[in-house]
Formats: sequence, C-alpha cells, structure tokens
Amino acid sequence: MTVRYRCDDTNRLKKNVVDRMHLPFTNFCLYDKLLFVRTNGKVMYMDKEKQIIEHIKNNPYISQQELANLVNISRSAVAGYIAALTKKGIIKGRAYVLRDEKIVMCIGGANLDRKAYSKQKVTLHTSNPVTIKESCGGVARNIAENLGRLGSTVMLMSGVGDDKEGKLLLQKTKQHGVDVSQVWVFPTQNTGTYTAMLDQDGEMVVSLADMDIYDALTPALFADKWPQINATEVVFIDTNIPEDALQFIIERCKQEDIPLYIDPVSSIKAQKLPHDLSGVKGMMPNLDEAEVLSGISINSTEDAKQACKIMHERGVEQVIITMGEKGVYCSTEHDDQLLPPFSTEVVDVTGAGDAFASGLLYGIVQALPIIIACQLGLAASMLTLQSEQSVSPELSAEKLYSVIKEQTT
Repeated sequence: MTVRYRCDDTNRLKKNVVDRMHLPFTNFCLYDKLLFVRTNGKVMYMDKEKQIIEHIKNNPYISQQELANLVNISRSAVAGYIAALTKKGIIKGRAYVLRDEKIVMCIGGANLDRKAYSKQKVTLHTSNPVTIKESCGGVARNIAENLGRLGSTVMLMSGVGDDKEGKLLLQKTKQHGVDVSQVWVFPTQNTGTYTAMLDQDGEMVVSLADMDIYDALTPALFADKWPQINATEVVFIDTNIPEDALQFIIERCKQEDIPLYIDPVSSIKAQKLPHDLSGVKGMMPNLDEAEVLSGISINSTEDAKQACKIMHERGVEQVIITMGEKGVYCSTEHDDQLLPPFSTEVVDVTGAGDAFASGLLYGIVQALPIIIACQLGLAASMLTLQSEQSVSPELSAEKLYSVIKEQTT
C-alpha cells in the first residue's frame, strides 16, 4: 500500500501515515524514528520527553544508555531530558521517581507534645496538681498524620534530633501512612517539644515551646530538596520554620505555580510572614493571627470580612479564619461565607485547628469546592475536640462525610 503526502516530513502527517496504514500493533509503533501509540483506536505521536517518561514508568531503574538506545538519541541528550524533568519535578531522583499528582507536602513543625491536665482550677504563681500525657505533635506533623489517616498520599518535611524523641516521632508518624524520608535528622540538636497546660474545661491556660531545632532549616536545605517539593500537588507550610526559609518557599511556589497553603501557627510567628503574599493559595489563621495579618481588630463578622479583604490585597487567594464558637469565615476573591461550627462536647482543644486544616486540604486535593472543603475541616475539628489526643484516632474520610450529614440535615 502506498500513501502519498505532499509534506510527509511533519509529525502530523507521519501520524496520518501510521493511522492510514492500519499497522498490526497493539500499543506502540516506530515509524521514521518517531514513536506512535494507539489508544482507544486513535494514533497519537509521542515526543522524546514523553517516550522517556513512559520507559521510566515501566522501569524506574533503567540506565541513561538504555533510554538512549530505546528513544534513538544520544546518551548526553537523554541526560538533558532527565535534568529538565527533574527541574520540573516530574522526576524526583533515582530511581527516577515520577510525580504523583495527589501528594501533599507538609513542611514545618514535628515535635513531642506534653499535655498537663489540671485536677482543679488553675492557680497561677504556685504548684498545680496535674496529670501529664505525651504524644506526637507539631503543626505540620499533625496535619500530615491527619491526612494519612484520611487516605491521602502525604510527605513530611521537617527536622528532628538524633534522640529517642526524634526516633519515636518518625516511627509513630510513619505508622499512619506518612512518608518521612524527607525529614532531616540533626545529630547535635534536640527534638522540638511543646508543653501545654489545660484547665478542667480542657481550655489551654499556657503553652511552652522549645523549637530551636527549626533554626537549622535554612533556605539552602529546602533548595536541595526542591525537586521533591515541586513534585507534589499541594504544599502546606507552618511558620515554625525560619523567616528566610518561609520567604524562599513562598517565592519558589509562586514562580513554579504550586498551590501553597499556610498556617500562621501563632500571633507571634505570623509576623515572620512577608507583607507580599502574592502566589499564596490559602491562608488559615485563627482570630488572633488574622488580626496580626490584617492589622485590625476583629469583633464581628463584618470585621472578619474586612480582614480577609486586606489579606486578599496582600496577595492571598483564599482566606479561611477559624473563629472558635462562631465557626469559620471563608473568603475568596469572589465570595464570603460564615460557616457555623459543628456542635460537640469539648474534651481538649489542642490539635483542633490542625485537624481543620487537614480536612480542608483533603477536600482541596479531592478538587472539591472550598465551602465543602471547609465543612470537611469542621468535621475533622469536631472529632479532634472530642479526643484527648492532638490527632483523633477516629479520623477517616468516611467518618468526616458521616459527621457532615449528621450536622447539616
């Protein structure tokens, strides 16, 4: 069979040649040094980059010379493609780990939580009888564990000491489906600790944080791991990391169009954020943090709306203010809405904000509308308020949707 084309040197017409010839191949066909794939009866041309990706998918340990032979280009050309794919974050390193479109990267605090439960009304400036319990904590780590329990693919990037606390944190976090391979272990640092004292009603009286280890998380360290960060669907950071590292991550995520969500952690640490927040997809402050970020007092829903407007002007696309008993104020550039909280008996407030952020991020990764994502966050927060632990053992995706159904019908 002869097929004639006036300009058969173009890729499009070469595809037509293959299509018209009805060649007896199932998936692939090499024609005039080009690779074509037949999918659902259609023939599509695959460029060199796509060919390399397909070969790596089939064999992550394939050598560059083998790739060169298969794709019919030089080994040095393959090296160029590999470098470009790594820079894009499509390849995360040897053995050529490819991008998973649904990974959430959580960057920030991972520390040991100690909670002191008062046995009577707390009296300042004197000794108070308490019961002390320990658990794994840290904003980014809590959110990573929550997401792991919800079935998300999640990675944690943080720093721990080479001590028993650090080993415990990594072991326990990994057990809940979190990839901890990107956590730095510093031999000369102590793992971070957070100590909270709670009154008889479960409300926090005072908290103490030993977080010096996070000063070691420099922009250079994050630059070195940027291929892993760039390969994720969503990046979450808390403000436990240093100011220059926050600036670096915000700028890089903006440059490379990576959705970035931020938890300011506290009114003090919120001040580490740069004024220019353009490129930040979402900010999740509580009332105190929102006041710092907006520069105004928030005493009403109208105040919350104005605070969100100011943060939008600073560059944030979505602002979600957690307002305690009043609920959650969700603001985008086009809509504002106050969502009431889900009613429950409070056992311990610690971790409730982290749980809300986890439910929200879970919804974002599932490509759900922001309001539905906020409802998932409220459900996760409710379950955590019912628990003495910073991460509720009851947390699951099915449970969240069940809570939403119960609370909204």
